[in-house]
Amino acid sequence: MSGWTDGELAQIGGALELDLASRGTGGELGSFVTMWVVRAGQDLYVRSAGGPDRPWYRHATTSGTGTIRAGGVERDVTFADAAADAHRAIDAAYHAKYDQYGPKIVGHVAGPGCHAVTIRLVAHAVET
Repeated sequence: MSGWTDGELAQIGGALELDLASRGTGGELGSFVTMWVVRAGQDLYVRSAGGPDRPWYRHATTSGTGTIRAGGVERDVTFADAAADAHRAIDAAYHAKYDQYGPKIVGHVAGPGCHAVTIRLVAHAVET
């Protein structure tokens, strides 16, 4: 169970970009950073185009939680690792969605060199 509704998966997965902010040690939300997002199956993923040293990526992997906004949806999330067998589908999703921008640009987020900087976005339960 991914925690996402079918509607959220469609809206966020269909959005061109996603805004992501990590939570600090005191629970405060940091600044939002804009990036590409893809849907593969019932999960949503982002990758650090600049590798593991990008500040947003370091903050996300250190904090483990944050908030995302895309496609009219805003949700609190946990930042998790992608399963090793998910990368082929994630790469294909990046190519299908973003190849229109050229292979050099998509190459920053697709392929074996990007697998280590993949974050799976896990939706927190919605309080009712």
